[in-house]
Amino acid sequence: MTPYQNRLSKNTKRLAEDMKIRHFADATIDAYTYHIGRFGDFLDGTSLQDATPEHVRSFQLHLIEERKVGWSSFNQAVCGLRFLYRTTYPKPWPVAMIPFGKRPKRLPTVLGIDEVDGLLQCVPSLKIRTCLTTLYACGLRYSEGANLTIPDIDSTRMQLRIGSGKGDKTRYVPISPRLLQELRQYWKVERPPNFLFPGKTPDCGISDTSLRKAMKLAGKEAGINKSVSPHTLRHSYATGLLESGVDLLTISRLLGHKSFATTMIYLHVRRTHLGSAPSPIDLPPVRQLPGWKQDEYASLPESKNDEEADKKKPKNRN
Repeated sequence: MTPYQNRLSKNTKRLAEDMKIRHFADATIDAYTYHIGRFGDFLDGTSLQDATPEHVRSFQLHLIEERKVGWSSFNQAVCGLRFLYRTTYPKPWPVAMIPFGKRPKRLPTVLGIDEVDGLLQCVPSLKIRTCLTTLYACGLRYSEGANLTIPDIDSTRMQLRIGSGKGDKTRYVPISPRLLQELRQYWKVERPPNFLFPGKTPDCGISDTSLRKAMKLAGKEAGINKSVSPHTLRHSYATGLLESGVDLLTISRLLGHKSFATTMIYLHVRRTHLGSAPSPIDLPPVRQLPGWKQDEYASLPESKNDEEADKKKPKNRN
Protein backbone atom coordinates (compact mmCIF):
# COMPACT_ATOMS: atom_id res chain seq x y z
CA MET A 1 0.00 0.00 0.00
CA THR A 2 1.38 3.38 -1.00
CA PRO A 3 1.65 6.20 1.60
CA TYR A 4 -1.22 8.29 0.23
CA GLN A 5 -3.68 5.41 0.64
CA ASN A 6 -3.03 5.41 4.38
CA ARG A 7 -3.97 9.07 4.82
CA LEU A 8 -6.75 9.72 2.31
CA SER A 9 -9.44 12.07 3.56
CA LYS A 10 -12.68 13.35 2.11
CA ASN A 11 -10.78 16.27 0.60
CA THR A 12 -8.10 14.21 -1.10
CA LYS A 13 -9.91 11.00 -2.05
CA ARG A 14 -11.55 12.48 -5.15
CA LEU A 15 -8.26 14.15 -6.11
CA ALA A 16 -6.44 10.79 -5.93
CA GLU A 17 -9.16 9.12 -7.99
CA ASP A 18 -8.95 11.78 -10.69
CA MET A 19 -5.20 11.30 -10.87
CA LYS A 20 -5.51 7.52 -11.07
CA ILE A 21 -7.95 7.87 -13.97
CA ARG A 22 -5.25 9.82 -15.80
CA HIS A 23 -2.65 7.19 -14.97
CA PHE A 24 -0.47 9.40 -12.77
CA ALA A 25 2.44 7.74 -10.98
CA ASP A 26 1.91 6.74 -7.34
CA ALA A 27 4.71 9.08 -6.26
CA THR A 28 2.95 12.01 -7.96
CA ILE A 29 -0.39 11.12 -6.37
CA ASP A 30 1.31 10.85 -3.00
CA ALA A 31 2.93 14.31 -3.36
CA TYR A 32 -0.21 16.09 -4.59
CA THR A 33 -2.55 14.59 -2.00
CA TYR A 34 -0.07 15.43 0.78
CA HIS A 35 0.09 19.12 -0.16
CA ILE A 36 -3.66 19.41 -0.78
CA GLY A 37 -4.27 17.80 2.60
CA ARG A 38 -2.08 20.46 4.20
CA PHE A 39 -3.93 23.13 2.23
CA GLY A 40 -7.24 21.79 3.56
CA ASP A 41 -5.91 22.01 7.13
CA PHE A 42 -4.72 25.57 6.45
CA LEU A 43 -8.20 26.65 5.33
CA ASP A 44 -9.42 25.87 8.86
CA GLY A 45 -13.08 25.19 8.19
CA THR A 46 -13.37 26.51 4.64
CA SER A 47 -13.94 23.70 2.14
CA LEU A 48 -11.68 23.19 -0.84
CA GLN A 49 -14.62 23.92 -3.16
CA ASP A 50 -15.13 27.36 -1.58
CA ALA A 51 -11.47 28.41 -1.56
CA THR A 52 -10.58 31.66 -3.33
CA PRO A 53 -7.39 32.95 -4.97
CA GLU A 54 -6.69 34.88 -1.77
CA HIS A 55 -6.72 31.59 0.19
CA VAL A 56 -4.22 30.11 -2.28
CA ARG A 57 -1.98 33.19 -2.01
CA SER A 58 -2.03 33.05 1.79
CA PHE A 59 -1.16 29.36 1.71
CA GLN A 60 1.83 30.01 -0.56
CA LEU A 61 3.09 32.70 1.80
CA HIS A 62 2.58 30.24 4.66
CA LEU A 63 4.78 27.69 2.87
CA ILE A 64 7.56 30.24 2.35
CA GLU A 65 7.51 32.27 5.56
CA GLU A 66 6.43 29.77 8.22
CA ARG A 67 7.20 26.29 6.94
CA LYS A 68 10.20 27.51 4.91
CA VAL A 69 9.91 24.74 2.32
CA GLY A 70 12.35 24.39 -0.57
CA TRP A 71 11.52 25.28 -4.14
CA SER A 72 10.82 21.62 -5.02
CA SER A 73 8.17 21.16 -2.32
CA PHE A 74 6.72 24.60 -3.08
CA ASN A 75 6.30 23.77 -6.77
CA GLN A 76 4.81 20.38 -5.95
CA ALA A 77 2.17 22.19 -3.92
CA VAL A 78 1.52 24.55 -6.86
CA CYS A 79 1.11 21.61 -9.24
CA GLY A 80 -1.31 19.97 -6.81
CA LEU A 81 -3.36 23.16 -6.49
CA ARG A 82 -3.48 23.66 -10.25
CA PHE A 83 -4.67 20.10 -10.82
CA LEU A 84 -7.23 20.41 -8.00
CA TYR A 85 -8.86 23.53 -9.42
CA ARG A 86 -8.59 22.57 -13.06
CA THR A 87 -9.83 18.99 -12.83
CA THR A 88 -11.27 17.94 -9.47
CA TYR A 89 -13.04 21.19 -8.52
CA PRO A 90 -12.95 23.42 -11.64
CA LYS A 91 -13.01 27.14 -10.85
CA PRO A 92 -14.11 30.15 -12.89
CA TRP A 93 -11.02 32.13 -11.90
CA PRO A 94 -7.83 31.48 -13.94
CA VAL A 95 -5.86 28.71 -12.27
CA ALA A 96 -2.76 29.71 -14.24
CA MET A 97 -2.44 32.73 -11.94
CA ILE A 98 -1.08 30.44 -9.19
CA PRO A 99 2.67 31.19 -9.52
CA PHE A 100 5.54 28.72 -9.38
CA GLY A 101 8.65 29.34 -7.32
CA LYS A 102 11.93 30.22 -9.01
CA ARG A 103 14.12 27.17 -9.46
CA PRO A 104 17.76 27.67 -8.46
CA LYS A 105 20.22 27.00 -11.28
CA ARG A 106 22.84 24.69 -9.82
CA LEU A 107 25.30 22.48 -11.65
CA PRO A 108 25.31 18.77 -10.79
CA THR A 109 27.99 17.14 -8.66
CA VAL A 110 30.23 14.92 -10.80
CA LEU A 111 32.71 12.23 -9.75
CA GLY A 112 35.74 11.14 -11.75
CA ILE A 113 36.40 7.54 -12.71
CA ASP A 114 38.91 7.03 -9.88
CA GLU A 115 36.51 8.57 -7.35
CA VAL A 116 33.67 6.28 -8.44
CA ASP A 117 35.94 3.25 -8.29
CA GLY A 118 37.17 4.18 -4.82
CA LEU A 119 33.63 4.78 -3.58
CA LEU A 120 32.32 1.44 -4.88
CA GLN A 121 35.21 -0.43 -3.29
CA CYS A 122 34.20 1.00 0.09
CA VAL A 123 30.65 -0.44 -0.08
CA PRO A 124 30.68 -3.70 1.93
CA SER A 125 27.24 -5.00 0.87
CA LEU A 126 27.34 -7.02 -2.37
CA LYS A 127 23.75 -6.14 -3.27
CA ILE A 128 24.15 -2.40 -2.71
CA ARG A 129 27.54 -2.32 -4.42
CA THR A 130 26.19 -4.13 -7.49
CA CYS A 131 23.13 -1.87 -7.58
CA LEU A 132 25.28 1.29 -7.44
CA THR A 133 27.56 -0.15 -10.11
CA THR A 134 24.54 -0.72 -12.34
CA LEU A 135 23.29 2.83 -11.79
CA TYR A 136 26.69 4.20 -12.81
CA ALA A 137 27.41 1.81 -15.70
CA CYS A 138 24.03 2.47 -17.35
CA GLY A 139 23.23 6.00 -16.16
CA LEU A 140 20.01 5.00 -14.41
CA ARG A 141 17.78 6.90 -12.04
CA TYR A 142 17.31 5.29 -8.63
CA SER A 143 13.73 4.21 -9.40
CA GLU A 144 14.82 2.64 -12.67
CA GLY A 145 17.49 0.57 -10.95
CA ALA A 146 15.22 -0.43 -8.06
CA ASN A 147 12.54 -1.74 -10.44
CA LEU A 148 14.87 -3.85 -12.59
CA THR A 149 13.91 -7.52 -12.90
CA ILE A 150 15.85 -10.54 -14.09
CA PRO A 151 14.21 -10.64 -17.58
CA ASP A 152 15.34 -7.03 -18.16
CA ILE A 153 18.89 -8.29 -18.72
CA ASP A 154 19.42 -9.27 -22.36
CA SER A 155 22.87 -10.86 -22.35
CA THR A 156 22.54 -11.95 -26.00
CA ARG A 157 22.14 -8.42 -27.35
CA MET A 158 24.11 -6.87 -24.44
CA GLN A 159 21.27 -4.55 -23.53
CA LEU A 160 19.39 -3.60 -20.40
CA ARG A 161 15.66 -2.90 -20.64
CA ILE A 162 14.44 0.04 -18.56
CA GLY A 163 10.71 -0.58 -18.25
CA SER A 164 9.83 1.98 -15.59
CA GLY A 165 11.49 5.15 -16.78
CA LYS A 166 10.28 8.64 -15.94
CA GLY A 167 6.89 9.22 -17.51
CA ASP A 168 6.38 5.44 -17.71
CA LYS A 169 8.62 5.27 -20.78
CA THR A 170 10.60 2.21 -21.87
CA ARG A 171 14.11 2.41 -23.29
CA TYR A 172 17.15 0.20 -23.84
CA VAL A 173 20.70 0.99 -22.78
CA PRO A 174 23.89 -0.95 -23.59
CA ILE A 175 25.30 -3.17 -20.88
CA SER A 176 29.08 -3.49 -20.61
CA PRO A 177 30.83 -6.89 -20.37
CA ARG A 178 32.28 -5.91 -16.98
CA LEU A 179 28.83 -5.07 -15.59
CA LEU A 180 27.39 -8.29 -16.98
CA GLN A 181 30.13 -10.26 -15.25
CA GLU A 182 29.45 -8.53 -11.93
CA LEU A 183 25.70 -9.15 -12.27
CA ARG A 184 26.36 -12.84 -12.86
CA GLN A 185 28.56 -13.04 -9.77
CA TYR A 186 25.87 -11.26 -7.79
CA TRP A 187 23.22 -13.68 -9.09
CA LYS A 188 25.21 -16.71 -7.97
CA VAL A 189 25.28 -15.40 -4.39
CA GLU A 190 21.92 -13.67 -3.92
CA ARG A 191 19.56 -15.49 -6.31
CA PRO A 192 16.85 -12.76 -6.27
CA PRO A 193 13.42 -14.20 -7.17
CA ASN A 194 11.83 -11.24 -8.97
CA PHE A 195 13.38 -7.82 -8.52
CA LEU A 196 17.06 -7.75 -9.38
CA PHE A 197 17.78 -5.72 -6.23
CA PRO A 198 14.98 -6.52 -3.76
CA GLY A 199 14.32 -4.51 -0.62
CA LYS A 200 13.44 -5.81 2.81
CA THR A 201 10.70 -7.89 1.21
CA PRO A 202 10.98 -9.66 -2.16
CA ASP A 203 7.90 -7.88 -3.57
CA CYS A 204 9.56 -4.44 -3.72
CA GLY A 205 12.84 -2.97 -4.90
CA ILE A 206 15.67 -1.69 -2.77
CA SER A 207 14.92 1.58 -0.98
CA ASP A 208 16.47 4.93 -1.83
CA THR A 209 17.35 5.41 1.84
CA SER A 210 19.55 2.30 1.88
CA LEU A 211 21.51 3.48 -1.16
CA ARG A 212 21.91 7.02 0.16
CA LYS A 213 23.23 5.85 3.52
CA ALA A 214 25.63 3.41 1.89
CA MET A 215 26.94 6.06 -0.50
CA LYS A 216 27.40 8.61 2.27
CA LEU A 217 29.44 6.20 4.39
CA ALA A 218 31.44 4.91 1.42
CA GLY A 219 32.18 8.43 0.20
CA LYS A 220 33.47 9.42 3.64
CA GLU A 221 35.65 6.30 3.84
CA ALA A 222 36.98 6.90 0.31
CA GLY A 223 37.97 10.46 1.22
CA ILE A 224 35.46 12.12 -1.12
CA ASN A 225 34.52 15.55 0.20
CA LYS A 226 31.65 16.05 -2.26
CA SER A 227 28.02 15.52 -1.36
CA VAL A 228 27.07 12.29 -3.15
CA SER A 229 23.79 10.50 -3.80
CA PRO A 230 22.63 7.76 -6.19
CA HIS A 231 21.79 10.47 -8.75
CA THR A 232 25.42 11.63 -8.65
CA LEU A 233 26.35 8.41 -10.43
CA ARG A 234 23.94 9.26 -13.25
CA HIS A 235 25.51 12.71 -13.61
CA SER A 236 28.98 11.14 -13.61
CA TYR A 237 27.92 8.66 -16.31
CA ALA A 238 26.65 11.41 -18.61
CA THR A 239 29.68 13.64 -18.07
CA GLY A 240 32.06 10.72 -18.65
CA LEU A 241 30.38 9.92 -21.97
CA LEU A 242 30.58 13.55 -23.03
CA GLU A 243 34.28 13.76 -22.19
CA SER A 244 34.85 10.55 -24.15
CA GLY A 245 33.46 12.14 -27.30
CA VAL A 246 29.90 10.78 -27.34
CA ASP A 247 27.51 13.31 -28.90
CA LEU A 248 24.81 15.00 -26.83
CA LEU A 249 21.91 13.51 -28.81
CA THR A 250 23.07 9.97 -28.06
CA ILE A 251 23.56 10.80 -24.37
CA SER A 252 20.08 12.32 -24.25
CA ARG A 253 18.58 9.13 -25.65
CA LEU A 254 20.54 6.93 -23.25
CA LEU A 255 19.44 9.01 -20.26
CA GLY A 256 15.80 9.04 -21.38
CA HIS A 257 15.52 12.84 -21.31
CA LYS A 258 12.30 14.29 -22.64
CA SER A 259 13.98 17.56 -23.57
CA PHE A 260 17.36 17.90 -25.25
CA ALA A 261 17.91 21.08 -23.22
CA THR A 262 18.12 18.97 -20.05
CA THR A 263 21.16 17.14 -21.40
CA MET A 264 22.96 20.37 -22.29
CA ILE A 265 23.70 21.08 -18.61
CA TYR A 266 26.57 18.59 -18.83
CA LEU A 267 28.34 20.95 -21.23
CA HIS A 268 29.02 23.17 -18.21
CA VAL A 269 30.72 20.48 -16.10
CA ARG A 270 32.78 18.51 -18.61
CA ARG A 271 36.47 18.66 -17.77
CA THR A 272 37.73 19.28 -21.32
CA HIS A 273 35.49 22.33 -21.61
CA LEU A 274 36.55 23.87 -18.30
CA GLY A 275 40.21 22.95 -18.75
CA SER A 276 40.50 24.85 -22.01
CA ALA A 277 39.84 28.22 -20.35
CA PRO A 278 43.11 30.06 -19.50
CA SER A 279 43.69 31.66 -16.13
CA PRO A 280 44.51 35.41 -16.08
CA ILE A 281 47.50 34.66 -13.83
CA ASP A 282 49.20 33.02 -16.82
CA LEU A 283 48.74 36.03 -19.11
CA PRO A 284 51.02 38.80 -17.65
CA PRO A 285 54.74 38.91 -18.63
CA VAL A 286 57.12 36.95 -16.41
CA ARG A 287 58.76 40.16 -15.09
CA GLN A 288 55.50 41.11 -13.37
CA LEU A 289 55.23 37.91 -11.36
CA PRO A 290 56.83 37.41 -7.92
CA GLY A 291 60.21 35.68 -8.11
CA TRP A 292 60.63 36.23 -11.84
CA LYS A 293 64.47 36.46 -11.61
CA GLN A 294 65.23 32.78 -11.95
CA ASP A 295 67.50 30.48 -13.94
CA GLU A 296 69.68 32.54 -16.29
CA TYR A 297 68.43 35.85 -14.92
CA ALA A 298 69.44 34.97 -11.37
CA SER A 299 73.02 34.10 -12.45
CA LEU A 300 73.66 37.43 -14.25
CA PRO A 301 74.73 40.74 -12.65
CA GLU A 302 71.95 43.25 -12.13
CA SER A 303 73.07 45.47 -15.04
CA LYS A 304 73.23 42.46 -17.41
CA ASN A 305 69.75 41.38 -16.28
CA ASP A 306 68.42 44.71 -17.58
CA GLU A 307 70.28 44.27 -20.85
CA GLU A 308 68.92 40.74 -21.36
CA ALA A 309 65.42 41.91 -20.55
CA ASP A 310 65.71 44.77 -23.03
CA LYS A 311 66.80 42.34 -25.78
CA LYS A 312 63.71 40.19 -25.18
CA LYS A 313 61.35 43.19 -25.48
CA PRO A 314 59.57 43.47 -28.88
CA LYS A 315 61.03 46.27 -31.01
CA ASN A 316 58.87 49.20 -31.99
CA ARG A 317 58.63 49.16 -35.79
CA ASN A 318 57.22 52.67 -36.03
